[in-house]
Amino acid sequence: MTRRRLHLNAFLMNTGHHEASWRLPESDPFAHVELDHYVRLARTAERGTFDSLFLADGPQLWSNLAQRPAGALEPLTLLTALATATEHIGLIATASTSYNSPYNLARKFASLDIISGGRAGWNIVTTAGAEAARNFGLDAEPAHAERYARAAEFLDVALKLWDSWEDDAIVADKAAGVWGDDTKIHPPRHRGRYFGVEGALNVPRSPQGYPLLVQAGSSKDGKAFASRYAEAVFTAQQTLEDAQDFYTDLKARTVAAGRDPDHIKVLPGIVPVLGSTEAEARANEQVLEDHIVYTHGVGRLESLLQLPPGTMELDGELPADLPPESSIEGAKSRYTLVVELARRERLTVRQLIGRLGGGRGHLTFTGTPEQVADAIEEWFTRGAADGFNIMPAVLPSGLEAFVDHVVPLLRARGLLREEYGPRQTLRGRYGLPRPANQHVPPALARV
Repeated sequence: MTRRRLHLNAFLMNTGHHEASWRLPESDPFAHVELDHYVRLARTAERGTFDSLFLADGPQLWSNLAQRPAGALEPLTLLTALATATEHIGLIATASTSYNSPYNLARKFASLDIISGGRAGWNIVTTAGAEAARNFGLDAEPAHAERYARAAEFLDVALKLWDSWEDDAIVADKAAGVWGDDTKIHPPRHRGRYFGVEGALNVPRSPQGYPLLVQAGSSKDGKAFASRYAEAVFTAQQTLEDAQDFYTDLKARTVAAGRDPDHIKVLPGIVPVLGSTEAEARANEQVLEDHIVYTHGVGRLESLLQLPPGTMELDGELPADLPPESSIEGAKSRYTLVVELARRERLTVRQLIGRLGGGRGHLTFTGTPEQVADAIEEWFTRGAADGFNIMPAVLPSGLEAFVDHVVPLLRARGLLREEYGPRQTLRGRYGLPRPANQHVPPALARV
């Protein structure tokens, strides 16, 4: 029997996930638009034999310019450059189903998959927020359920497009003068509620067939969507018990959807803050907290909780009369996580902003490499995770420290591969099959 192995994904965010990371002496405030910065990070993650790296994105300018480095390179463009600078690591980009068209996006991901030799992944988001909606001619964001209904049709169309070429459609018979076989092209001819897509994709079927399909929503609608489509899920939990509940629930939903539960990998986010001793790690954490500008955090928290500006006091707890989750049309699961964290630990607004400053609701774990490895092993072995979304507080130093000091411990415990071995697709790294083309009988499908 093959031993179960950890899956690690490196979530790369400009100078690091902590909002004050850019203020440290070591940090380059312009790194978020420098290719060399991301090449260094990608190669570091590859040295640590990570399965993949991930770039978040959104079709709007995040936060205000005073708070932290804002703006970002378009992720599919950046990942195409990183594909030429790496050999093994998977390349996952966020792209919105709310503000894209299936044809163009399916073509872009198929192209990245071909260029990278089968290493592309798509983090599927429905994009919350009125700011993004107004960038696309809408007065307000579509309702939560409406966004997920559109996303489901979007995915159905994308799958049809990726299957619109059979794997052997290219004949390349020079003697006969026949380049391709038109009978192996299958236009979607889709007419639905949200999309009308007639023709076949204008790029051949890629090495993976489909990119790895990733999703990050933990709301009721998000979990229903994930159980139907997702092959990896990025999630946020603060406690082992909450992570176990989410893991068990999502695996059960996946079975109910008629899928193999091993074909969906659950990766909670963790923000490791490391030190050679626990005291050193706490000191490193304190340095970051000392650089937080709390007025920025108050505005962001009021926006998340849909409260009028000036509602909260820094040294008071959250207001008792917060809007119910049912009224939230934005990031429902993150709203619930933040409120429950504040209520459970009776945090003041100042303390809550400090806790969210490192990972925006993801678990921040401060300690020695051994303590971080222990926490990862516990969650992995006790039914809370198939792996982790590693979110360094500071980049590049946080990722380098994790690779240099935590990865060897995970390898010594038999949880993580020593080396990549033969080249594989991203699906292969995650232990997933190559999807069969829906137009080809299973006995004839390429695997």
